[in-house]
Amino acid sequence: MASSFLPPERLLLGPGPCNTPREVLKALGRPTIGHLDPAFLDLMNQVRDRLRTLFGTRNELTIPISATGSGGMQAVLSNLIEPGDRVLVGVHGVFGKRFADCARRLGAEVVEVECTWGGTLDLSALSAAAEGRFKLVGAVHAETSTGVLLSPSCLGGLREIADRTGALLVLDTVTSLAGMPVELDERGVDATWSGTQKCLACPPGLSPISLSPRALEVLEARSTPVTSWYFDLSAISKYWGAERAYHHTAPINMIYGIHEAMGLALSEGMDERFERHTKAAKHLCAGLEERGLTLLVQESDRLAPLTSVRIPDGVEDAAFRERLLEEHGIEIGGGLGPLAGQIWRIGLMGENATKATAERFLHAYDALSR
Repeated sequence: MASSFLPPERLLLGPGPCNTPREVLKALGRPTIGHLDPAFLDLMNQVRDRLRTLFGTRNELTIPISATGSGGMQAVLSNLIEPGDRVLVGVHGVFGKRFADCARRLGAEVVEVECTWGGTLDLSALSAAAEGRFKLVGAVHAETSTGVLLSPSCLGGLREIADRTGALLVLDTVTSLAGMPVELDERGVDATWSGTQKCLACPPGLSPISLSPRALEVLEARSTPVTSWYFDLSAISKYWGAERAYHHTAPINMIYGIHEAMGLALSEGMDERFERHTKAAKHLCAGLEERGLTLLVQESDRLAPLTSVRIPDGVEDAAFRERLLEEHGIEIGGGLGPLAGQIWRIGLMGENATKATAERFLHAYDALSR
């Protein structure tokens, strides 16, 4: 029996996924071909080239992993960490905690420096904790649970700490890729993972990753096998490299989707795309403050694709979001961890990053607040 399920029309203004452009949906529906078909192998080359441009890197190993962003994190960390390695993680939200937890499960000795949720990293505290040698120094570039973006100067400080301790610099760029500048090479980032469902506006299912030559040296020098067979980048890179050696069956249609999504981003122009995300966020923030709402993050640290705002007194979180979805077809996110029940997270990502979209949310908020 054919499926009769039709998803409802939603405006996805949560922390991801966001709405998928029609061009990407059309690409996903193209005929499936074999993962070793010459035409598909050529498409893979284009995907790698486009990813390098988005990441701002010349790294050879820049590919989409067959997994969501959390799988990309698992892949990168499991390839770089061996039991007993020391890892320093700056934590200022849920996904920094997840980073540290994943490293700890891989057998690392994790030094976790927790900073204020809703603020940037405390470089002084991180520097003080960075005693001795470390394998990795890491953080979340764009913390989705709070709406904080690490500034170029903060990233520079992390790079200095990594240099002093002999470590690789590792960043989670899940929410920043294609919405804010990432610039791996310019900022000295050795390894990263991201996702497709945020500013790339492609459905979830792939995790773009990139490893620098120095990170590859660490991988090649391992004294123990990578703990995950599926995420072993030494093997996966042979499929994406010149050998085209079979590893697993690639999600062919998702590769079509990310190829199209990246094409849309590059056709728009990255500077133009970043500016569009920034202008939309500023419009939203101004509208929220005009209505008497308090933003969680100070302006200098705000992440344009994701805005966190404190829930007004007297408003019940879940009930408001339920009405917003039922009566206006708009989804937003609630708080996570210690911020649960205290904030809303409003995403303006991909094609949703427009002033018109921000206005639609503000009008809906007004209607529900009467």
